[in-house]
Amino acid sequence: MELLKQRILKDGTVKPGNVLKVDSFLNHQMDIPLINEIGKEFKRRFADKEITKILTIEASGIGIACITAQYFNVPVVFAKKSHSINLDGEMYMTTVESFTHKNVSNVILAKRYLTSDDHVLLIDDFLANGCALLGLIDIVKEAGATVEGAGIVIEKGFQSGGQTIRDMGIQLESLAIIDSMDDTTVTFR
Repeated sequence: MELLKQRILKDGTVKPGNVLKVDSFLNHQMDIPLINEIGKEFKRRFADKEITKILTIEASGIGIACITAQYFNVPVVFAKKSHSINLDGEMYMTTVESFTHKNVSNVILAKRYLTSDDHVLLIDDFLANGCALLGLIDIVKEAGATVEGAGIVIEKGFQSGGQTIRDMGIQLESLAIIDSMDDTTVTFR
């Protein structure tokens, strides 16, 4: 998606440790017209799929998933990284390691929001090593639901996550795939 790539080149910055900072438009401050175009593009790429739910993980994927969901006319469900007193009933749970935050979280989702009847589109902002997506896939499988595909805004193509997901036979659509990054340059596939 050329619009996204140009925005990454204009406003993204590379931090030590292969961290791409896009917080001015994607995952801290959100450029809604850009994210609206991202949602339209995910709808175009998954137009032939029967989607009944969009699933993401707390927190950066939520806004992107919500805008995408309006094009599919389906609910968004998100896995939470912490248990709170307002969560009740049976839960799906998995463990997810964050590349950016360098931590491991137990993520949970109430079983009543994901059933074996659901056809799920996974949405997230970044894909690096694939841990978040693998965790969401585990939850979908535990529910007996069907993974119809995964939509990622930015994939770090030089890390293993994308290949891992594709090797599972899942349709993975990344809107910008980065081949390499250094302090001054981002190169796309």
